[in-house]
Amino acid sequence: MPELPEVERAAKLLREVAMGKKIIDVEAKEDTIVFSGTTHEEFAAELRGRTVKDAQRYGKVFYLLLDGDGRHPVMHFGMTGMLQVKGELATYYRETPRKASTDWPPRFMKFILHLKGDTDAEETQVAFLDARRLGRVRLCKSPLTEPPISALGFDPILGMPDLEDFKKSVRKRSCPIKALLLDQSFSAGVGNWVADEILYHARVHPEERCNILTDEQLEALHKQTSEVCKFAVSVNADDSKFPEHWLFKHRWGKGKKEKHTLKLPDGKPATIKWITVGGRTSAYVAELQKLKRGVTDGAARDAAEGEVADESDLTPLSGDDDEKVEKVSRKLKRKLKTDEASSSRSTRRRTTRSRTS
Repeated sequence: MPELPEVERAAKLLREVAMGKKIIDVEAKEDTIVFSGTTHEEFAAELRGRTVKDAQRYGKVFYLLLDGDGRHPVMHFGMTGMLQVKGELATYYRETPRKASTDWPPRFMKFILHLKGDTDAEETQVAFLDARRLGRVRLCKSPLTEPPISALGFDPILGMPDLEDFKKSVRKRSCPIKALLLDQSFSAGVGNWVADEILYHARVHPEERCNILTDEQLEALHKQTSEVCKFAVSVNADDSKFPEHWLFKHRWGKGKKEKHTLKLPDGKPATIKWITVGGRTSAYVAELQKLKRGVTDGAARDAAEGEVADESDLTPLSGDDDEKVEKVSRKLKRKLKTDEASSSRSTRRRTTRSRTS
């Protein structure tokens, strides 16, 4: 899923190709899932004839500010959303596939903006694509004060909280720290790879419980939440420019034969392991991110202690993430029922043996 750095890249692209230009036409395809709270026809009519004043981002949401008194387009990529400018390849998340094409109109297009400036000889066209239809396109009168943005937490680039406020906010939770970082109502824009990168540089295990983190761990998390996002944005989310010691460069080998080349500070090979936390696959380095005060197998512990509520703290924006969280919660609930039934049968057997003797 495109995360904060990739969405900032999209907003930057729109600033480059659309700012100051008039939307002379809008092509929009009917899609009652992607267009949320509006129709494709209403969306096109709202934008047509207006000038783009700016393009901004908050968390994983980006939006255009247009002139006039109408509403503004607010967009979320979901899992596979992307932008494409006519004549160029789309801006893919991670690497561009070999089958990528400049064919126009592009496949999976939801809308195309036709833009033209006062001195432009030809119009510019930019399309919003979404193959899996998990993205969302909305119209908002005031993007920053209306959902979905108004329901989000702090943005690590736009408004990182000070250290003391960050500590208090983290410590009042009992869920695993990875689950909290993924919660968009806590840290807007932090997704799976960004969260793992933050935890790796902070030397914190993904399953460490929020309310038992030390001052040292929280200080490292506060610093890395900001620095990881800032660096990724500074290179326009181009992962070829990420440092070789970043976990991102080595984390994609789960289940593959080729070995990663990540090294520990002493030069020895690092051990990358994968676990599921907060309904998402988490990569971590075993030698550097040790579970200090928590207990391993967080999901099993939650089920045993009846802490299913930790999963409901997550507030993902995409339907795909919702489904993953629901699956995890269902598994925990089934385990609770199984454990309760097993305990009940065991009690009945002991009672029967006692009566017989």
